[in-house]
Amino acid sequence: MSSNRGESRSDRRSEAREQALGLLYEATTKGIGADEVLATRIVPVETAVDELMRGVADRSSVIDELISSHARDWSIERMPTIDVIVLRIGIYELLDRPEVPVAVVIDEAVELAKTFSTDDSGRFVNGVLAAVAKKVRGADQ
Repeated sequence: MSSNRGESRSDRRSEAREQALGLLYEATTKGIGADEVLATRIVPVETAVDELMRGVADRSSVIDELISSHARDWSIERMPTIDVIVLRIGIYELLDRPEVPVAVVIDEAVELAKTFSTDDSGRFVNGVLAAVAKKVRGADQ
């Protein structure tokens, strides 16, 4: 029998990112806000999921501008929805979670994109996030 006591902080953060991705996807496809999706949960989400969702929602205009300015020849409307949401989560973390290393943000986002989106999504997400990271956190942090 396994226990969550040994679960590392990074594992919990990975799970929070994945859950936030699913809930933000729900909000996007239904055309509703993150607050409304959170309000419909029978069991409240963990704090980390709530923070990711509200952070992405609160900073959406800045985040989407960073996506648009760093995704060469791609408009947000043309990108796969999952890629956009993964980028939003990653950019939120780059902007507002300085305690999370750039490499972790990018690696986690790439894994989500590879798992839940297209064959090319991992490379695309990696490229956009690496460019945004240089702008918002400086070179190679």
